[in-house]
This record gives sequence, C-alpha cells and structure tokens, in this order.
Amino acid sequence: MGRVQEIRVFPVRSLAGTAVPTAAIGPDGLAGDRTWTVVDADGRPVRAKEAPGIAGLDGAGVDEEQLSAAAGRPVHLAALPPQPGVAPVHLVSEQAIDRAARGEVPEGCSADDPRANLLVSLDEGGDERAWVGQEVRIGDAVLRVTRTPKHCLGVYADVVTPGTAQAGDAVLLIGNPGPSH
Repeated sequence: MGRVQEIRVFPVRSLAGTAVPTAAIGPDGLAGDRTWTVVDADGRPVRAKEAPGIAGLDGAGVDEEQLSAAAGRPVHLAALPPQPGVAPVHLVSEQAIDRAARGEVPEGCSADDPRANLLVSLDEGGDERAWVGQEVRIGDAVLRVTRTPKHCLGVYADVVTPGTAQAGDAVLLIGNPGPSH
C-alpha cells in the first residue's frame, strides 16, 4: 500500500512535533506523544488556537518561561490526563496533503501542519480514508483505522498490536492485499 515517510511525536499537546526515526507504538499511541499539556494558573488547558505563539515551540525542549512568554501570560506544563475517545495514532498520506493543496481541506484544518504521527506515501491511487474499519500493519504494529477526523487530514487509528515502526517501513493493509500491479 505504501511506506512510512516520517514519524513525529508531539510531547506537548498544541506544540510542534519532533521527527524521530523509530517509535514504539503502545496501546496509548507512540511513546512520548501528547504526554503533557499547557495549562494556565487556574489549571485550564491553553490551546494554540487561543495562544498562537505556543504552536511553533518545540515540545521536546520547551521550558515554562518560554511557554509563558509565547502565551503572553503565566502558564505551565501538566501531565495530560487520559483522553477517552481520542484515537492514539494519526496517519496522513502525502496524497492527502496534495489534495489539500488543491483545495480539498476539511474546515478548521491546517494543511501546512497536519500534526500526523505517521506521514505515509501511498501507492498510486491510494487513499487512507478508504481504510476506515480495516487494519494496517506498520513495522510490527497493527493499527485499526477507526475514522476520518472532522478538522484534520488523514485518518485516526487505535492500536491492535503494539510494536515498533520506523521511517521506511511498509504500510500493509491486512486481509485485503488490494489490486495486483
């Protein structure tokens, strides 16, 4: 079906991600992904939509002084509590980014920053949106594609079998080899 082009983790929700060559994928998603969140003095989450200055900060090395300066008010990091109903893995194809460049972009979506954990390149004619309800193998991890996001490119997936993925790994649709070439 395709190959993994890039793997990204987003250590702090709403902040920039970090490209990694390999990632362990557990039941809750990629190791180190979305484990922290930015909160204000009252403990309310601060999102990039309301404090756009934080969006470009590197979540892997940011400190609270930098966060507060970028947010324009005192903020700090807090452990991100479990997020029921939030899919642990976000996959986006290069083809989805190309479609977005042609104007096929969901409302509220940033085609410039799809915030994908796994950026994949699909075989000709591939479209990850057709995978909803199916399983894909990436490295030795198996993911079940659950839905398309309302405000993002790509698809969301749950982890069926934990494993490790790395850039260059094949993306294989399980149980449906697709058309032969």
